[in-house]
Amino acid sequence: MKTQIITLESHDDLISVRDRLTWAKTPRILLVWPKYEQVTLRVLDLKVLQRHADSLGAQLGLVTRRANVRRDAESLGIPVFQSTSAAQRDLWPDHAPRSRRVPKAPRRDLRALRDSVYEKEAVWRTSLAGRMITFTVGVMAVLAVAGLFVPRAAVTLYPESQTQSIVIPVSASESVSSVSLTGNIPARRLSIAVNAEQASAVSSQISVPKSKAKGVARFMNLGQADVTIPAGSVVISSSDPGIRFATLHETHVNAGPEEFVDVPVEAIVAGAQGNVDADSITIVEGPLGLSVSVTNPEPTKGGADAKTTGATDADRERLRKTVMENLWREAEKQMRAELAAGDILLMDTFDVSKVTDEAFSPTAGQPGKELTLTMEVEFAARYVSAEDLKQLTLASMDASLPVDFAASAAPAFKPVNDPVIDAMDVIHFDLEATRTLLHKISFAEVFALARGLKPENAREKLAASLSLREAPEIELVPFWWPWLPLIPFNVSVDVK
Repeated sequence: MKTQIITLESHDDLISVRDRLTWAKTPRILLVWPKYEQVTLRVLDLKVLQRHADSLGAQLGLVTRRANVRRDAESLGIPVFQSTSAAQRDLWPDHAPRSRRVPKAPRRDLRALRDSVYEKEAVWRTSLAGRMITFTVGVMAVLAVAGLFVPRAAVTLYPESQTQSIVIPVSASESVSSVSLTGNIPARRLSIAVNAEQASAVSSQISVPKSKAKGVARFMNLGQADVTIPAGSVVISSSDPGIRFATLHETHVNAGPEEFVDVPVEAIVAGAQGNVDADSITIVEGPLGLSVSVTNPEPTKGGADAKTTGATDADRERLRKTVMENLWREAEKQMRAELAAGDILLMDTFDVSKVTDEAFSPTAGQPGKELTLTMEVEFAARYVSAEDLKQLTLASMDASLPVDFAASAAPAFKPVNDPVIDAMDVIHFDLEATRTLLHKISFAEVFALARGLKPENAREKLAASLSLREAPEIELVPFWWPWLPLIPFNVSVDVK
């Protein structure tokens, strides 16, 4: 008998094997298990495959050496063989005949049984008039619900208003940490560093040292031992400021209080200032002054100055003043930019904190046709926070709020005089605060007065019952709806 042999692979499962059985056209189908690969078919899968083969009119058999598969197949009555040749050579067990289900004859009394179980619909429901009445009632119910929930109304009221204005004496101090109803508020410190570099042309004439003065210094021994005077020893004149001279070579003073030696000296700094009178050089710098005394028997000569273009002290002071004014304006601008809206900068406290850098180029005494100044200055000032002022004004104004009125917006405030600093470093000024108050209106009262009325009637009733400065406005959605809604959440009230 013909046998369809199907060799299984490791990736086969119930679905793929079942599809491959469908293509078989022989009375016997033999599934061959691979030797070294695992096929995941459970006993339930084998049962499904057996039934599918049975539905195709074929008998299912297996070729496998796996004990668990053989055991599952035998439990289902599926023949198992050692090889494909053995399956074709050996006899297969007889195929059990399939049992057929014989349908029962249909019952003849089903219609009568249905009529006995289900009640007949009432005549009025099946008649045309009854259906028209029911439809009309349904439409009216839908319209009633729509009329109750769909219409919306926006009511705008203009209640009676009045202006509240007070003047609050304010005391701001860095020692205060919180706002007090008495007017004490914190004064906060703000520091900022700004720098600038500016140059200006110079036309002034200054004296520039040209040559050094020279002369003779007479050293007199004050002791009983020889004294060596090194080259470069410094002697100073008694003028203010003292002019310093240096010896030009090394020399010795013999022992004895009356012994002296004359040594040529030269001013350390060039210029006419080195020309000093006779007997003006009297100081010996350093430990050498304990051993010898000094004087100049003749005036020093040769020191000279030359006129050239350069910055004077007046030029430097003028440029410094200009740069400082620019830095002042820039610091104020940056401080105001850092403050929040409404913060008040107390300009009386605005001042220079410290000058961190100041350098002229060229330096004093140096020639030049242009003078450049580089400055970095730190400015400091105190300010009052808008939040603190708002808290103070709200507390003060709420304390004097009229009955039946409520604030419509935050108060506006501004200083009415310049701040004054007292001896205790406390800043005093007066703060004027104003705000608009509106008469209180209850939404529940508005809804109770206007619900279900026509717009014109609702306007008249609201105007007569409430304290309004203008006639109320009512807008309906849809616009053609004749009455105000009956449900509260469909009515919005806006107070202006």
